[in-house]
Amino acid sequence: MPIETTATVVAEVPDDAELLAVPYSADLQPARPVELHLPVTDLLTHYEAKGEAGEIVEVPVARAGGVGRVLLYGVGDGSPRALRTAGAALTRRVKGRDTLTVVPPEGDVAAFAEAALLAAYTFRIGRSGRTPVRTLAFAGAEQEAVRRAQTVAQAVALARDLANTPASVKNPAWLAERAAESGVETRVWDEEQLQSDGFGGILAVGRGSGSPPRLIQLSYTPSGPAERHIVLVGKGITFDSGGLSLKPTENMKLQKTDMAGGAVVIAVLGALAKLGAPVKVTGLVAAAENMPSGSAQRPSDVITHYGGRTVEVLNTDAEGRIVMADALAYADAVLDPDAIVDIATLTGAITVALGRNVGAVYASDDVLAKQLLEAGDTTDDRLWRMPLIDEYAPALESQIADLANVESGSRYGAGSITAALFLREFTGGRPWAHLDIAGVGRSTVDEGTLSKGATGFGVRVLLDWLTRA
Repeated sequence: MPIETTATVVAEVPDDAELLAVPYSADLQPARPVELHLPVTDLLTHYEAKGEAGEIVEVPVARAGGVGRVLLYGVGDGSPRALRTAGAALTRRVKGRDTLTVVPPEGDVAAFAEAALLAAYTFRIGRSGRTPVRTLAFAGAEQEAVRRAQTVAQAVALARDLANTPASVKNPAWLAERAAESGVETRVWDEEQLQSDGFGGILAVGRGSGSPPRLIQLSYTPSGPAERHIVLVGKGITFDSGGLSLKPTENMKLQKTDMAGGAVVIAVLGALAKLGAPVKVTGLVAAAENMPSGSAQRPSDVITHYGGRTVEVLNTDAEGRIVMADALAYADAVLDPDAIVDIATLTGAITVALGRNVGAVYASDDVLAKQLLEAGDTTDDRLWRMPLIDEYAPALESQIADLANVESGSRYGAGSITAALFLREFTGGRPWAHLDIAGVGRSTVDEGTLSKGATGFGVRVLLDWLTRA
């Protein structure tokens, strides 16, 4: 569901503000000039405040007709990361309230407001749960900064919603319908069109399901001349049982979010016009449900991808790379982009390597890698560049096809790297980057800007990269 909290801008702090948040710095001094008629420093010292980002001291104050509250909130060193921590902490503190008037901190107000909104995100089926604060009123803030924060936060929320939706509702056709609601031009291939156009990988993965696969294309063109053309490719596995290479039950419980990469692509395309992106962007979501049945693909099958490359399927649970290979090959052959970026919850191996707070970026182009890493640092969708080790490529050799979809045996044991090498084979040598978000695409905690479930990781980094080009 969209974030229920609304961000507004007011000219000044109203005299009757029932709930008011005011920043203070690491030296326990008010971080913005606001007349509170309170001994702020003495109060902070009394409560043994340390000035850390996210620290909150609540003080009752007299208001006409009752008692109001002032929330003194710490901003630490005032860095964007500290301001995000502070914004998220405020929103979590005032759940269930009607309006919080916020004196914004000095510095990156967009980052602060964005985090405050993301911390208000909830996904509920039914009426249980505590509602978030209804309105955040930013006093004296720059309108454009708050507007951008709201646009980005709503895009992240859309990606979370799509991924959090149960597979009993969500299938490839449903995902295509949601893409068509994004506000940009959309084209969808159904199973017959996929067959006639040669998308063998997407068809192979979807064979075992009663819900046929789809390829979804979304197109954004800027109002002025486009500086370049970027293609985004997202993995859209609406549920991943592993196919005949069946996952254990515990591993399967989170697999409704295995289309998180595709959700990111849909959310990003829908937000580009509002943010005035100067580049042409085409999004491709390769959508299928990976299920076991009498018609499912088998280990040892050979499939023919778009463009004619053949792949021996050694493990049907390595299906994401199979559907994405079709989309990558199509992007190279038909769309002629300047660069391709794909995003996917692709490998458990990357979670072992980087944990759940940092995503991986593999890239064939140093400039592209640098741009994405910088965007990750700016937005706090942090990325770490991983190596494309060509010496590992023989792991994907097949005796009967052009490639195998996974390493045969355990010669290298580098599952995330070999998955990236597999995808690179279908990019035609174009500048390309692969974001493996298997670790960061899901959260197990309600903390900061995150809620349990899908995180929407990748939306912020891609929007920053595409709009600040």
